[in-house]
Amino acid sequence: QVQLVESGGGLVQAGGSLRPSCAASGIIVVINAMAWYGQPPGKQRELVAAIASSGSTNYADSVKGRFTISRDNAKNTVYLQMNSLKPEDTAVYYCNGGSAFSGSYHPYDYWGQGTQVTVSS
Repeated sequence: QVQLVESGGGLVQAGGSLRPSCAASGIIVVINAMAWYGQPPGKQRELVAAIASSGSTNYADSVKGRFTISRDNAKNTVYLQMNSLKPEDTAVYYCNGGSAFSGSYHPYDYWGQGTQVTVSS
């Protein structure tokens, strides 16, 4: 089994920072990449940032220069450093296990429960 648990969201003012984390447990050998997705209220879940086992990263255009995804393999944890937060970043953020190939992230059906990030004006 694979279990992903997010934490570290919260309520911040525009311009603030958060660093959600996602802890993975179980059998995850089929996963060679992880990602963060964001789902704003009333909208579809979309890829925010992804990191491959090599350390290569990709980001949605809307968060480039503001968000940084990282991994701590010893702790089986992925982080999302979120700086200069904007109200439009407000969403439930989910971590996902998947694979990365040729610059693209491919999600598997391994999701955390989500952590709420709310950014006020």
